[in-house]
Amino acid sequence: MSSTNWNRDPKNSVGKPRRRVDARARVTGQVRFADDLSLPRMLHCRLVRSHVPHAKILGIDASKALARKGVKLVLTGEHFPIAYGVLPVSHDEHPLCNDKVRFVGDPVAAVIATTEEEAIDAANDVVVHYESLTTIATPQEALATPEPRIHTYGDAGNVHKKVHFEFGDVDASFAGAAHVFDDTFFYEGNTHLPIEEHASLAIQDPEGKLCIWSSTQTPHYLHKALAKALAMDPAHIRVIATPNGGGFGGKSDPFNHEIVVAKAALMLGRPVKICLTRLEVFYCHRGRHPIEMRMRTATDKDGNVLALDLQTLLDGGSYGSYGVASTFYSGALQTVTYTIPRYRFRGCRAFTNKPPCGPKRGHGTPQPRFAQEVQLDRIAVKLGKNPADLRLQQLAQPGSLTANFMRIGTIGLGACIDKVVEGSRFRERWGKLPFGRGLGLACSSYLCGAGLAINWAELPHSGVQLRLDRSGEVTAFCGATEIGQGSDDVLANIVAEILGIPPFDVRVVTGDTGLTPVDLGSYSSRVTLMMGNAAIQASERARDLIAKSVGEKLGVPPSRLVFANKRVFDAQDPNVGMTWLEALHRAESDHGTLGTVGSYRPAAPAAKYKGGGVGPSPTYSYSAAVIETQVDPDTGWIHVEHVWVAHDIGRSLNPTLVEGQVIGSVYMGLGEALMEEQVFGRLPPRLSNALVHKIPSILEYKSLTTKDMPDVTTYLIEDPDSAGPFGAKEVGQGPLLPMMPALANSVFDAVGVRVDEIPVTPEKVIRALEAKTKRYGPGEFPTVDWPEPLKVAPPWEGGDGTAQNEKPRKSKIAKDGTRIVTP
Repeated sequence: MSSTNWNRDPKNSVGKPRRRVDARARVTGQVRFADDLSLPRMLHCRLVRSHVPHAKILGIDASKALARKGVKLVLTGEHFPIAYGVLPVSHDEHPLCNDKVRFVGDPVAAVIATTEEEAIDAANDVVVHYESLTTIATPQEALATPEPRIHTYGDAGNVHKKVHFEFGDVDASFAGAAHVFDDTFFYEGNTHLPIEEHASLAIQDPEGKLCIWSSTQTPHYLHKALAKALAMDPAHIRVIATPNGGGFGGKSDPFNHEIVVAKAALMLGRPVKICLTRLEVFYCHRGRHPIEMRMRTATDKDGNVLALDLQTLLDGGSYGSYGVASTFYSGALQTVTYTIPRYRFRGCRAFTNKPPCGPKRGHGTPQPRFAQEVQLDRIAVKLGKNPADLRLQQLAQPGSLTANFMRIGTIGLGACIDKVVEGSRFRERWGKLPFGRGLGLACSSYLCGAGLAINWAELPHSGVQLRLDRSGEVTAFCGATEIGQGSDDVLANIVAEILGIPPFDVRVVTGDTGLTPVDLGSYSSRVTLMMGNAAIQASERARDLIAKSVGEKLGVPPSRLVFANKRVFDAQDPNVGMTWLEALHRAESDHGTLGTVGSYRPAAPAAKYKGGGVGPSPTYSYSAAVIETQVDPDTGWIHVEHVWVAHDIGRSLNPTLVEGQVIGSVYMGLGEALMEEQVFGRLPPRLSNALVHKIPSILEYKSLTTKDMPDVTTYLIEDPDSAGPFGAKEVGQGPLLPMMPALANSVFDAVGVRVDEIPVTPEKVIRALEAKTKRYGPGEFPTVDWPEPLKVAPPWEGGDGTAQNEKPRKSKIAKDGTRIVTP
């Protein structure tokens, strides 16, 4: 049994147990209709959250809360019988728990009151009676404890997902290798830490429809979740994504609180608002998975990789979230950076009684990237080669297919390496600096949007609609969400560039499911490429429509007309033309009201095997970084002196925004590398034995300050890719990935020790210096009962992208356009 105190003291993560209540007492959700209910005053919502990590809900007593002044409604899990989730395979969440709780922080009830203070006081009066269940704290415990199951679905026991792929005869490559490197690594979980907490406001509009404003990165997915969880007609729901004060993946899931305030607004006919506390944001989480890894690499005598064998064990927390995709991503992109002829990947995600993990900047890929880049550094040292040369000699080739059938576009990684090596004088200084000073190099690659949508459907991934007004203004509508990355600016500038008008003349309307065409959301670094291509199509259609009318008027072939400087004129005789406004009037006179649409859907992936839908992208971005550090061998303290980072941007549409994204990635990456960790511990049994967050506040959860941030030299490498708008690639996530391994490699160069864990803290450096092995990191990789592998022959061994031993799968298109695949 427990009460809540989530809203009082942000440092108090566990409240004192309240008096015992009759376990038979259950709340069905009483509503007190006050005389002033018809008034449009906004109401406030607070959630009652579990203070135990794993337990059955036996009873909820909200009588005292309902008796309080100002309380209008108490909701419980009985109001929400339908589960929801972001992935179709993991609809395992309810807006409020209806049978049991799975982590400290799971919401069990909601109080709606006239003021936020009244809602807080009433929430603290709700008493929940629990029957405790075994708490599972780690993936290792999950593997060893199949019962009680945290969820009744999943591969087995408390294992959510296990995958096993083999691309070519990996064992044969290891048997014939000149060198075999076998290392284990651990990457601690961390969270997004946006300055803005989650917040939502829901209303029932005058037509009786639902409208919700929310701090979300994915209004389309929230729209789908609301329709399912509330059993509503999707046409009667409108989601408006407010400008975000930071997201970084943490606002990509549909959340409990969003659905709860929507339900309350519909029941009460009043606006209902919720703002989460910082403590609640830490427990909502959906951040970086803690991952333990074993990486075995076979090389020839020169260090060229012959085969890679990767195992990953993910701590998924208590719910599915994006976890199935995260499992695949912990191995899918290892082949797109360097040439890897044969590859084996085994991944396992386990459920634990902790806040659910999900996508954070780089989603699933920073952890194995850390392992691969640190191991490459080991290989270079062992073979007496410069780490830059080892990488340059085996870069993946542009236009190629990888062993696991990822299709590579342009690749500017060689130029990236050359730039950071030259700028840092890496060749002259690596391995030659005084003891305590070091240089570390690392590289990375990342998606420019996922090639397949979360909900498989033969539908566009992004749409743009243009309204061309006779005033001269152009309005661009798109469902993409501005989360600080500058996507609104990109949209306006693409439209303006093609139509030859100033960006200031383009109004953008984005992130509103009631007004804009669908865009799948701001995640996977997809917006510039996918929204951008849709915007180009819509703008070119508008341009061609106008050019036809202007050409007829001027007697000039439409193909010869130029749109620039708010004019439409003949390329051969610029004096022959008309103003933009005159051109619009001419076209509207000919065609009627002017409007066009554009959409984008990536090409079908080359990977046709089950699981091959995670990893394909229209193209990939590449980054390289060198970090210089000073390490104190007496204290282990690491001071980052300078960062050189180069990013293959394809083409930079707005260099200022691009550089800002690169530096933001450097900042976040260094925070992860040095100090950030989402860690949990058990309280003493005399309190509750709960599994709680150790540092759930910005004061205690350490992140870089401005004084910690080093000087950064940025290089933008332009190698335009035909898949991107004007050749552009992503920049929002890729430059983060090399930061963590480059930092670890620089520590080795400085003091000669390997810290095979993230974060690399002073304590770990000291322990590595004291160890005989000059290493700090995990021991043996846990034993996992892996399934039989799907065997796929690489392209150069005659493979066609299908698995040799996979059973045929059938698929059908559901009413909402989603593709349903069955074995």
